[in-house]
Amino acid sequence: MGKRQVLPALLLALLALASSGGGAHASAGGGPHPATPVKAPFSRHSFPKGFVFGTGSAAYQYEGAVKEGGRGPTVWDKFAHTPGKIADGGNGDVALDFYHRYKEDLKLVLDMNMDAFRFSIAWSRILPTGSMSGGVNKEGIAFYNRLINEVIAKGLKPYVTLHHWDTPLGLEDKYGGFLSEKIVKDYVDFSDVCYNEFGDRVKHWTTFNEPWTYSTYGYATGVFAPGRCSPHVSASCGAGDSAREPYIVTHNILLAHAATVELYRRKYQKAQGGEVGITLVCHWYLPYTNSTADKEAAKRRVEFMLGWFMDPIVHGDYPASMRSWLGARLPSFTPKQKAMLKGSYDFFGLNYYTTYIDRNTLKRYPKESSKWMGRFLKK
Repeated sequence: MGKRQVLPALLLALLALASSGGGAHASAGGGPHPATPVKAPFSRHSFPKGFVFGTGSAAYQYEGAVKEGGRGPTVWDKFAHTPGKIADGGNGDVALDFYHRYKEDLKLVLDMNMDAFRFSIAWSRILPTGSMSGGVNKEGIAFYNRLINEVIAKGLKPYVTLHHWDTPLGLEDKYGGFLSEKIVKDYVDFSDVCYNEFGDRVKHWTTFNEPWTYSTYGYATGVFAPGRCSPHVSASCGAGDSAREPYIVTHNILLAHAATVELYRRKYQKAQGGEVGITLVCHWYLPYTNSTADKEAAKRRVEFMLGWFMDPIVHGDYPASMRSWLGARLPSFTPKQKAMLKGSYDFFGLNYYTTYIDRNTLKRYPKESSKWMGRFLKK
């Protein structure tokens, strides 16, 4: 089954260090000195009642078994097997071998005293070609039924993501994946199968995980699958348009999100009693100075990262600042699409990693990331 890395022991050790409240600390001179007294230990009881602690995962990153159980290929399978795309030549063929060892892994989750297990369903394990015309894979449905049942048997709550960047290769080859609005119907069909097969037990659905990462890294910089970008961004990208494609992809992701939320609310929510939302990502940006220009630049960064997705889902359209900067490069929604998007969430998930200092104009020694962002935002 191949080798894999297991990290829970390390995580537990780090958590133990982070939450320890007593003992002595080493001083600059090497000697101990008393720690600041802690009135109460930091633990799950420090959080509000009902706060859910869990672990998260993504199908391509941990399932493995890419050619087993009727699974079809994804854009990540092709990307990872393309020479030069992955620094160490690794791929997800085996990954953590979760497909075979999920019971062991769920035991580890339980040993860490978690309440929930969040995982994604591989689209191509349910619909191998990505569309209903290619047939529904009963083996894939059986696997996720076993997984969900095991999650519940362990006393954990299943939180399910429908798309974590692993678009079926069949749809990428057929019409360009999320570059085409045709994908909306195929995504809704896939979601329909999942709601129907698993919704009696799954009560928390996430339509997309970090769509900003997918559209930006996959179509602006080309460092993630499907690896598209403009030639001036990276010579390793075989094709792409960093100034336009990320906006097209995001537009179609938003339409797919709204359509599948509408489906769930209309067909399943009343009977199943679940909720559906989306998980976004956003760094925080602080102005380099107190100048108005730097403050506006920091605000603009958040609007281009978080508002790009949240504004359409909450208000029905993109932020005005994006329209002002991008003009015709930013696609437009029809009145019907705006109405379907507005309020298309029961919850928002937010992944946060770090904070950056932002400045309106960076003239000295810009990093490559700053260069491509400048081109990305160029009118």
